[in-house]
Amino acid sequence: MKTEMITLKHGDASIKMPASSLAKLAMASVFAQVLPQAANVQPLVSTVAPAVGEYWPGQGGINAGYVAARGDVPAHYLIFGDKDLGEFKWGRYQEESAATSKWDGKANTDALIAAGGHPAAEAARAHTADGHSDFDLPAPAQLHQAWAHDLIAKGAYWSSSQRSADIAFYVSFGGGYQGSVGKNGELRVRPVRRFFI
Repeated sequence: MKTEMITLKHGDASIKMPASSLAKLAMASVFAQVLPQAANVQPLVSTVAPAVGEYWPGQGGINAGYVAARGDVPAHYLIFGDKDLGEFKWGRYQEESAATSKWDGKANTDALIAAGGHPAAEAARAHTADGHSDFDLPAPAQLHQAWAHDLIAKGAYWSSSQRSADIAFYVSFGGGYQGSVGKNGELRVRPVRRFFI
């Protein structure tokens, strides 16, 4: 079943979010107005997304936009780290990997970490920001979303998806194309995490 989405607009700003999340925020707002404030109740954390490309306070990076549910992964927002981690080898050159998803960076990164010897994935997984330590090496579709929203201006970045025993996919942000290159080469790494609402 497809998630019902609602778009709210005010002036030039707009936000798109699942209807169920908006209903929760509306109910919390109503209760906050009519019920007495309790000393031991934590304030509601806002799930209103900043504009795509803006830093999302408390989420560890830049809002890269909404991603619809797919397979067993619920709808979520992509949060890209706000800076590169450096250049790393993909790792395990001439070895097949189970990291083959074109869209699920977490599943790929889990497979790479479990196998060991994958410096790019290990660097992404080790990244922490705003108290979050659930970052991954992005899948090609996730990198494409960053390219489509002009979140990264230039450079070649590893994806977490292998093409064969010798090569893995990458995205070149200067030219906006996807290619594949030897796993023993070094490319840039930008971590990504999923923020479920």
